[in-house]
Amino acid sequence: MTTPPLFPGFDGLMTLSRREGVDIRPTLLRVLTDLYVQARAHSEEEARQFIELTSRLIDQVDDATRAAVRARLAIYPGTPLEVMKKLGLKPAGPDRRVPAASEIAEQPPAAVAVKPPSEAQLRIASNLSMQPKDAAEISDMFFGASASERALILHNLPLTPLKASARIPAARAARAIETLEMAAFAADTENFTLELGEALILPARIAAQVIDDPGGEPLACAAKALDMPSAVFQRVLLFLKPEFGSSVTDVYRLSRLYDRLSERAALIMLAAWRGSMMAVTRAKYRPQLYDDERHRVRAAPAQARVVTQPPGADVIVGSNWKRSGR
Repeated sequence: MTTPPLFPGFDGLMTLSRREGVDIRPTLLRVLTDLYVQARAHSEEEARQFIELTSRLIDQVDDATRAAVRARLAIYPGTPLEVMKKLGLKPAGPDRRVPAASEIAEQPPAAVAVKPPSEAQLRIASNLSMQPKDAAEISDMFFGASASERALILHNLPLTPLKASARIPAARAARAIETLEMAAFAADTENFTLELGEALILPARIAAQVIDDPGGEPLACAAKALDMPSAVFQRVLLFLKPEFGSSVTDVYRLSRLYDRLSERAALIMLAAWRGSMMAVTRAKYRPQLYDDERHRVRAAPAQARVVTQPPGADVIVGSNWKRSGR
């Protein structure tokens, strides 16, 4: 008795596939594979039929179909050895239950685009002494940097040899924190700026610049220099300025920055802000022209010199003569 074929009607479908304009070979291969993997085990005759049929189709289908069939058979434990070799699969070893696919050739690592260091990184990398000019450069650089650059600056500041400002006395800081929190609750920006400037010994211009900064990082530095508790700083963000309080993202971002900000970084920024005003003061009284200092010296009246003349020096020979003193 003849064993019925595993895939009846296959020859007729193959005949149909050879007709012009009709190509069902990809579909046939997918269907054959799906039918084969549905059963856990197959007889030798079923395996032989599957090998014969799939071997005729694997080389005739497109890459996408071949890849899909390969993926299905790679995880099927009963894949025939001939089909595995046809698809480039490795036979399963005694310690492996399913056939393993051939190793993928390692691609050379893509060249990582190295971003040139920003101006902030270059300035912080150099060993700056806290001179007034350098302090002004650090302050201007910080206020002009983006949010990511400011975070990088504050992260690297503790590693630099820059001298930090002295800590604010605890009693003065506690009194300032209480006043600042009350001013924030009342949205009194003017008194908040005044108290912050007095507590940190900052000029009014710098204190206003810290409060009015749209990013909020300078305000975080100022609060950290006072050792303001994190919860108080969050309340200040919520109530002091509507643009901060209305943005959950900004409040969360600045709160995380504040928790990670070190006291030394904040005190170094405080020293930079104080030193920048010394540079401004010096520039204000610097001569504008190369000889300004010479012209600014008050001219002293010239003193008359007594010249002793020899006898007869006052006599001039000629038609026009004159005696001195006459």
